[in-house]
Amino acid sequence: MINQTFSSYTVTNPTLEINDSLKNPSLPNFISSRQGWLIFLASVFLVSVPVFIEAPLVRSFPTLSVMITGFWVWLSISLMSRLQTYLWGDILFGFSWTWLTGAIYWGWLRYEPIWHIPIEALGLPFAVWCLTKNWGKVGNWFYLGSLLGTVLTDIYFYLVDLMPYWRQIMRTSPEGASQILKNALTQVQTPWGVGWAIILALILMTVGTASLLNKQSHWYAFGGAVLSTILVDSLFLLAAVLA
Repeated sequence: MINQTFSSYTVTNPTLEINDSLKNPSLPNFISSRQGWLIFLASVFLVSVPVFIEAPLVRSFPTLSVMITGFWVWLSISLMSRLQTYLWGDILFGFSWTWLTGAIYWGWLRYEPIWHIPIEALGLPFAVWCLTKNWGKVGNWFYLGSLLGTVLTDIYFYLVDLMPYWRQIMRTSPEGASQILKNALTQVQTPWGVGWAIILALILMTVGTASLLNKQSHWYAFGGAVLSTILVDSLFLLAAVLA
């Protein structure tokens, strides 16, 4: 089925139709504003899903979580086989990478943060290869945006020396996590922690908003994934404050 989707891409891919419009004035140059913002909201939702749904599931059923990736791929390919739903299948295909890598890391390797980025980046070679073939631009750019947000968040953890607290939380009971979160919060509230939080948040906001200015489907997906990182990180900060 994947081969069929690749072979039919030049006929049914809306992104190609958008590119073709640059040469054919009878076609619209960009997607509609409404559709663009729907893609943006879908990206925000799909970045948030692993936090609120996959994370608790993978702790108890890691193997099941990995197997669910097959369902996401099947559903995405099914949607991509129809022009009317192609974009949604496209972004769901990119989401399947974030789901798979998240299931692998949080299921078996969550105790060691050094493995976080290498595991989350497992889909990177495939995403780059697909983009060189001009295939699945929306989903692959969504994956890249999600990965960028993850990288910058982990960089912050390293810069502010939060990795020891990460390891402690992964090895303690939920009852004992409260005090660890409070201790981690003291690191964040230092001038060094606040300063780097502002710098990295500005980077995310700049990259995310600049992407949206392009008004193309894959940039809306990328921008939504990048900007939603700020939302997710803010929720973690709120959890630490309320702990």
